Amino acid sequence: MPRVIVLVLFAVLVVGGVLAVPTARSASPDVVVSQVYAGGGNAGAPFANDFVELFNRGSSSIDVSGWTIQYASAAGTTWQSTALTGSIAPGRHYLVQLASAAAVGAPLPTPDATGSTNLAVSGGKVAVVRDSSPLACGASVGSCSAVTSVADLVGYGTAGDYEGGGPAPVIGNTTAALRAGDGCADTDANPTDFAAADPAPRNSSAAATTCEVMPPPTGGVSQAATVEINVQSSLSIALERPAVSFGNTATGATPAPVSERLTVVSNGANGYAVTARRTAFLPADLPLGIAGTAPSGGQIGALLASGAMAAIPITPAPDVLVGTKASQSAAGGDVWDTRLGFVSPLPVVAAGRYTATVTFTVIGR
Repeated sequence: MPRVIVLVLFAVLVVGGVLAVPTARSASPDVVVSQVYAGGGNAGAPFANDFVELFNRGSSSIDVSGWTIQYASAAGTTWQSTALTGSIAPGRHYLVQLASAAAVGAPLPTPDATGSTNLAVSGGKVAVVRDSSPLACGASVGSCSAVTSVADLVGYGTAGDYEGGGPAPVIGNTTAALRAGDGCADTDANPTDFAAADPAPRNSSAAATTCEVMPPPTGGVSQAATVEINVQSSLSIALERPAVSFGNTATGATPAPVSERLTVVSNGANGYAVTARRTAFLPADLPLGIAGTAPSGGQIGALLASGAMAAIPITPAPDVLVGTKASQSAAGGDVWDTRLGFVSPLPVVAAGRYTATVTFTVIGR
């Protein structure tokens, strides 16, 4: 008897919904500039030397060995360095003595570090740097705050770089820029954190200052927020296999059905319908059919009821209804246990390879 090879190829069609799917640096936790004085030795100056006072607002000692205090003019990017040594205990100050214009004013308390930098009264930039590498920033606002080695920055007077929305206030021969909160305040905004006041230099021997921890607010307040999300329509179908082969068979035989389960995912509240159609086998048509059972909550099509093998219509004839469901699918999808087979024995045809394409369609309701 002539033998034929039957191969069924598949297409999937989905109808309905479609599935779519200047930089501020954080406040310094420990060492900050707590005071800048630039009038040392000038006319009327209360102290003979410029100075920078540091303060440890943290809760543990900070080793500043290898650190530097660096200064640049208001518009400059060339920085002068003064090396630091030792440690700063929590709540303690550290005094860096700098240049003197003349022998005017009282000597500073014993400094913890000494340098020769001459600070300009009109304006400048002072940085606490965690290493000894000279800075090259300062030409624009925020440029120094972006440098990771900079622990703190104060731009005062006419400075072109600073923390926050502007420089610390203008100072003079008799005034210094003092950090608020006795050195504890740090909002990363120089005009907020500093005020011009009488200079009061403190070294590491000065009395400790305790930075108060603000207690949590009492009572409670509430604020409502609207939460919104758009969930799009979802409708899809997946086949158990992209092609089904009935293998070798003979004319007059009825090959055993082959499983081709369909998995449907739908979030439509009204459910969906599944249909099937096919092209004619070539080079000659064969009586292909479909049978199956519905998933939980589904209804098998009338022509497939009671396990019947229904003929699959050839396009352009109307599709055969595989089944329907009147609600959305299960979370992992609904599995339709469908099988492809033949509704009658194979006719007498020439030996060869016969192929057709079956198209399953899922339609939102």
